[in-house]
Amino acid sequence: MWPRLTFLLALSLSLLAHAQEQAGPGTSREPKAEDLRSMLSARAYGMGGAWRALGVGAESGTGNPAALAAFPTYRIEMTGAWDWVGKDAFGMVSLADSSTSALAAGVSYQLISLGKGPQRATAHLNTVAAAVPISSAFLLGVSTRYLVMRGARQANAITGDAGILFRPAPAFALGISAHNLIDTRNPELTRYFTAHAGVLAGLLSVAADVRADFTTNNRTTLTYSGGLEYILGQSFPVRAGYTWNGFTRASELGVGIGLLTPGGGLDLSYSYDFGGEGGRMLALTFKVQVR
Repeated sequence: MWPRLTFLLALSLSLLAHAQEQAGPGTSREPKAEDLRSMLSARAYGMGGAWRALGVGAESGTGNPAALAAFPTYRIEMTGAWDWVGKDAFGMVSLADSSTSALAAGVSYQLISLGKGPQRATAHLNTVAAAVPISSAFLLGVSTRYLVMRGARQANAITGDAGILFRPAPAFALGISAHNLIDTRNPELTRYFTAHAGVLAGLLSVAADVRADFTTNNRTTLTYSGGLEYILGQSFPVRAGYTWNGFTRASELGVGIGLLTPGGGLDLSYSYDFGGEGGRMLALTFKVQVR
């Protein structure tokens, strides 16, 4: 097991170095909408942003809402993150219930502070999501999102997401999701799509995401993410992940650790952005889970 994990991590680092050599830092800037597409838990940051297919976090409704129904649990999570280079920060509280009935539901509130000085903006993003298993293998989900933003950037809009998750086996999942389906004509909420896969093989989890934006900058922009998690001693997860950002054409690396307890745990992650503003982010998540 360890030789394979070492090989995967070495491969990710070599790809990161190659991409950085090809693109160089800061070759282009992210659109405004990208700021609201990456408000994640510490576990997801540690896995490089590859998380939508796994369905193990209370914030699943903000990704592929169908993943809320993947496992019968009741979950509460609180996350805080801070980028001391870009001066961005956010907090998130998420609740998800997929054990009370066949209809799974989740609620997330995110408070986001973006930018520096006169460019600073504050956003409140609320998400209500629901998912239902059509069969043991097919899950469907939808969500409604309400954004209020004040400061240098303004928004007051409602939109929605939808997703499908296919689980041919308990340890394997494939999904697609569409985001901001209601056209608000707001640059903070432009439409995008994702395809994702996840494998949960005992103590090892592996995930991959592809995000496609066909409208921003009037061209197709793809962002790729991949990550893995291995649980040491059944209590201490270690994580690593990599993202190639199609907007900045630069690499992003995430690493993380955690502690699992019978009723929850905590996660800590660090993200390093080799392009754009060269962000450095720490994120911490506290979680409670009841089966």
